[in-house]
Amino acid sequence: MHTILPPMTRRAVLGFGACAAAAAACPALAQGSDKPIRFILPISAGSGVDAIVRAASVALGKAFGQPVVIENLPGAGGITGTSVLVKAAPDGLTLGMVSNNHVINPAVYKKMPFDAIGDVTPISVVGATPLVLVVNPKLPAKNVKELVALLRAKPEGYNYASSGNGTIIHLAGEMFMDEAGVKARHIPYKGTGPMVTDMIAGQVEMGVVALPAVQPHLRSGALRAIGLCGPARSPAAPDIPTIAEQGLPNYAVEGGWFAVIGPPKMQAADVQRVHDAVAAAFTSAEVREAMDKQGNIIKPTSPEQALSYFRSEAARYAALVKKANVVLE
Repeated sequence: MHTILPPMTRRAVLGFGACAAAAAACPALAQGSDKPIRFILPISAGSGVDAIVRAASVALGKAFGQPVVIENLPGAGGITGTSVLVKAAPDGLTLGMVSNNHVINPAVYKKMPFDAIGDVTPISVVGATPLVLVVNPKLPAKNVKELVALLRAKPEGYNYASSGNGTIIHLAGEMFMDEAGVKARHIPYKGTGPMVTDMIAGQVEMGVVALPAVQPHLRSGALRAIGLCGPARSPAAPDIPTIAEQGLPNYAVEGGWFAVIGPPKMQAADVQRVHDAVAAAFTSAEVREAMDKQGNIIKPTSPEQALSYFRSEAARYAALVKKANVVLE
């Protein structure tokens, strides 16, 4: 029933400066080393995960005691960037931040260039971010009821965007259409950034996106929020009702989680040092404050918990992908 599409590269050297207090609390990977930590983001600049990592960049540099280089390598729902990561040396100097898409892809693509679980080292599921259904403000719909009425009056007369076929954003949109009993044309993009740009320009009318990625546009009026996808309202945007409370009680997409991974075959000591640095950075007061403002929930897991979570999420999303009938070459 549904089909396809699978890069822009943006680098920034961010947040470093070894700090004796941070180093004492969380030993750096190579204390005193000036070798940078390469942080690969397999998503476009301007996405929710991109905003999260950049907000934590200074704290990450302090926790590692080394420069942190953030590199966006988007494409194919995260496969492009992760393909680079899995080939990196397992020395703890190359890391990545992935989202739900990482464990969704094996169910979506007939062929994968790597094993999403066996070819990476899960280090920590750091937290989750709420998803929100938004529309271009020229669309005459301010809530779920009005949007559903528009879609029913003109079946497949409107477009909805996603950050790529088979992504959590695509599945969240498909689930909305299914739950509401309506249809719209799916327009996949190569990441959240270009998707949001075209929604603002009116090239596509609506889409699901991470709340942090669109909050400035909601405040400016460039986009309008229809409803949050999760089961509860977000403290960061308490005025935005959930989709469930607006007449679709069975609709709930918990949100986009984000996790730090490394290449395969990392040594246990390196895994633990990376985990401790990541946990220290994301639970620091300044990062927690930034995450709260974005609406993100921060609860770093252990490496063992991350691996177990990857496995359970892969099984859960395989069932959703089958229901949505999304299969790509």
